[in-house]
Amino acid sequence: MNRRGLVISVLAVGAAAFGGAAWYVSRPQPVTDATPVAPGVNDVLIRPYSPILGPETAPVTIVEFFDPACEACRAFYPVIKDMMAQHGDAVRVVIRYTPFHGEASMEAVRVLEAARMQGVFEPVLEAVLREQPRWASHGAPAPGLILEIASSGGLDIEAARTQMLAPGVVAVLNQDRADVETVGVRQTPTFFVNSKPLDPFGEAELRQLVASEVAASQG
Repeated sequence: MNRRGLVISVLAVGAAAFGGAAWYVSRPQPVTDATPVAPGVNDVLIRPYSPILGPETAPVTIVEFFDPACEACRAFYPVIKDMMAQHGDAVRVVIRYTPFHGEASMEAVRVLEAARMQGVFEPVLEAVLREQPRWASHGAPAPGLILEIASSGGLDIEAARTQMLAPGVVAVLNQDRADVETVGVRQTPTFFVNSKPLDPFGEAELRQLVASEVAASQG
């Protein structure tokens, strides 16, 4: 995980759901100055296969470049869920895989892709994040631990073992890796809201940017 600062409020929300995480915010530009990325980059923010949380037709799209082994991603998940509940059908979240934590992250992404194939992506995602300290620790987690954890979210382990190695999963990983490089993502989580980058980074800034986009969509 590469994080840019300590967002105190995320600790409170994250602690309630998963245990929380901490980091520092350093860049001073106001979120109201956020501007869309270049058109060529817009084209790669979302792919047709990208997992979506929330209604597909929502007018406001949060794109999260996400590493399942990232502590900050885990801490932000309850924040994302809270914003989706607050804004109802106006907000959706698109997940882009950014496995910066090596083999543990890659295996977790493969598990999530198997979960997507089986129609249990969200409950498996929540199980994987909830138990992140067990399988994403700096030590050597037991082989098959993440599959066992994912099964608590409804994953069929035997089917998943084959699905995780499918050519389509490899293609997703390769495309997301290329898009991460194109967009210039260097740390997780990285957020875009209706193609506008979240800068500076923070929970309050993300909530403000999402709220302003929701208001604009309803105006």
